[in-house]
Amino acid sequence: MKTNLEKLRPWVTTWMYGVAFVHFVVGLLLPWVVSLPIVEAYHVYVEQQFWGGNIPQEVRPLQQWWIALFGPTIAGMSVWMGTLVYFGARYRSRLAWVSLIIGTLIWAPQDIYISLQRDVWLHLYLDCFALASMLPPLIWLWWHDSQYHQRSVPSAKSAA
Repeated sequence: MKTNLEKLRPWVTTWMYGVAFVHFVVGLLLPWVVSLPIVEAYHVYVEQQFWGGNIPQEVRPLQQWWIALFGPTIAGMSVWMGTLVYFGARYRSRLAWVSLIIGTLIWAPQDIYISLQRDVWLHLYLDCFALASMLPPLIWLWWHDSQYHQRSVPSAKSAA
């Protein structure tokens, strides 16, 4: 009979698949969305945070190019994330969960630090939301699968 924690595991892994899928879709759409008028307020906000009142004319095209370039990067990383979620979910791979945790902990502080340095609060909130949606489920999955492996591997005393 499955325990309550074991019943929760498929929901948490589905959540992680969803996070990977959302990143994939955002990554695919970002190159096309970046130049739409709906994103204008974001561009102005970032430009003011980085340049203040002296915004050079060439900043906007360069900013749009960098954001558009970031889209395929996000999509590619989401495929890698989805693959690790698959291995973690399918094989209860603690290594897959740890890899995702380490990757998240390498990415998040850098991005948050840059946002804090430049007072780009909108980006900081987005980073913190992404971190909060990824890290607790990953830690829980790693912990849960570690417990599973400890229960399923016979101890040295019981083998003797």
